[in-house]
Amino acid sequence: MDIINDTIADRLLLDHPFYKRWEEGSLDFAELAPYAEQYRHFEAQLPDFLQTLAERLPEGVAKASVLDNLRDELASPVTHLELFAGFAEAVGATTAQPSAAMAELVALYRDSANSAETSFALGVLAGYEVQAAAIADSKGAGLKRHYGLDGEAIAFWQLHAKLEEDHAAWTLEASQEADQTAFLAGARASAEAWWAFLDERELLAA
Repeated sequence: MDIINDTIADRLLLDHPFYKRWEEGSLDFAELAPYAEQYRHFEAQLPDFLQTLAERLPEGVAKASVLDNLRDELASPVTHLELFAGFAEAVGATTAQPSAAMAELVALYRDSANSAETSFALGVLAGYEVQAAAIADSKGAGLKRHYGLDGEAIAFWQLHAKLEEDHAAWTLEASQEADQTAFLAGARASAEAWWAFLDERELLAA
């Protein structure tokens, strides 16, 4: 855990101005709809990323961990993408094409899953997942405290605040079977892509 935290120390997403404004309630409510419209593209591709990566991994801890993550994403009776719709609807999100930064982020996940370098792809997954529980907890709390949202509107974030701790642990366990140089390169690439997406949100707000 320490080595990955060192790798992404300057790209911890809760330190980004966009999430800081979300946490403190200075984010304009109107910014949440376009955010949700874009984030939905990430959430929509995640099962395919996990499925493709699992198929490329040999039997072992890494494959089992990715499949566990996939099962959570597709949980019955409500998948995570369907749960996300509660948040998107509450903030007035409609549909939109992927922005430039989101297109780059989705491409990173897609291309890494299809690459022969599965260690890099595991790093891409870890670069976000080691941060995701704290991010989801902050988002859900901020939405409730500052924007008056509750129930289905924040259920996606509340669930991920709990689940992502397991996902991070599984991914870090899987990394023990990975080439560490490639794994850390993937984690860095992931953190950079997410940071660029939040930079884009700030530019649009300005």
